[in-house]
Amino acid sequence: MTTTSSSSTAVRPGAAHRLAALVGDVLGGPLPVRLRAWDGSETGPADAPVVVLRSRRALRRLLWQPGELGLAQAYVTGELDVEGDLAEGLRTMWATARERGPRPPRLTPAGRARALATAVRLGVVGPPPTAPASQARLRGGLHSRARDRAAISHHYDLSNDFYALLLDETMAYSCGYWASEKPGFTAADAQRAKLELICRKLGLVPGARLLDIGCGWGSLTLHAAERHGVQVTAVTLAREQAAYVRERVRERGLTERVQVVCQDYRDIEGGAYDAVATVEMGEHVGDAEYPAFAAALHRLVRPCGRVLVQQMSRGPGAPGGGAFIEAYIAPDMHMRPLGATVALLEGAGLEVRHTESLREHYVHSIGAWHRTLEERWEAFVGLVGEETARVWRLYLVGAALAFEEGRMGVDQILGVRPGPGGDSGMPATSHGWYEGLEKP
Repeated sequence: MTTTSSSSTAVRPGAAHRLAALVGDVLGGPLPVRLRAWDGSETGPADAPVVVLRSRRALRRLLWQPGELGLAQAYVTGELDVEGDLAEGLRTMWATARERGPRPPRLTPAGRARALATAVRLGVVGPPPTAPASQARLRGGLHSRARDRAAISHHYDLSNDFYALLLDETMAYSCGYWASEKPGFTAADAQRAKLELICRKLGLVPGARLLDIGCGWGSLTLHAAERHGVQVTAVTLAREQAAYVRERVRERGLTERVQVVCQDYRDIEGGAYDAVATVEMGEHVGDAEYPAFAAALHRLVRPCGRVLVQQMSRGPGAPGGGAFIEAYIAPDMHMRPLGATVALLEGAGLEVRHTESLREHYVHSIGAWHRTLEERWEAFVGLVGEETARVWRLYLVGAALAFEEGRMGVDQILGVRPGPGGDSGMPATSHGWYEGLEKP
């Protein structure tokens, strides 16, 4: 009789399985996404978004930069990717973070030892990887003139060609006003509706003097000068923007009505403007500097003159801009709750007459920019390189989700500098600000 003996060889778990167990210890629950590692191993819910780790370097980044910044570094370099819908992947991770609370459970000494052993076996332990080239590198005191200039340049001087490829023909890089759900109502129509709404709220009439602080590529400046016959002083800290606006002013024959100045808002002289507008520029001012900024708005407008601030906000528990935005998009950005900004404007002597939330409108605006980015992906990569293109993909997808879920907001705040005896010069009602804005 012949006896056959059989032996079984234990299958060693792959990198994905080891990581899933480690993440479970750290997060206090199962991995919310499916994970595929560089060795081909895969684990996690079959119907969940798939996170692909293409390199051990992605984990090393997380070891040295835990959280949002490390994940962003790994994503923009391509060391980490999300297969399929990036928005759904981010939505899943944010939902899990909310369910498990702001603080993950603390690892026990034994848990820390297991985590270290896993990191060593996976070859993750090592020196910190170099930060991606697209990450901002600012020097100098926070919100010094030189540092602010560098921060603005990092984002807005990427190139006029880049923004011309991303934005519509208005070149408005701020939240539009989606005044219609008609199929023919485009992103450009939403921007023109926003510009017209601002002009109406400011009560602009031919010959009035408007100061546009943080004028961008001149969308409001050109609209106010052309459509309302206003004399505009347009101020920007970005040299590329100033050159672009000057050229558009010349092309449209508006040199008699528009002056473009490349300078810091703190250096603006004069005053007695009939109206002052600042559209999504106040986020760059800084928290400690905002009272002086609000005081400048009050100083620069005449008594009974109006001030319109369009500005992004965050809730009480999440001030600032966020690790990714501050490192890659808008360094030194600071956002606060709407009520805190209103209090600062009132503290400077402005009477706030009207506020309007545009949060849902930003979901549509950013969605339009993201579709353009994906449709013209190869052109963007050819223009700025794949790393920067990936920065913008992550930025647009993440920002749209933040506005959708209410983690960020954006508002128009209309104020007035009271005149003698408290006179506001304002009518008792909005008197048709919104009439006709829905027309494409």
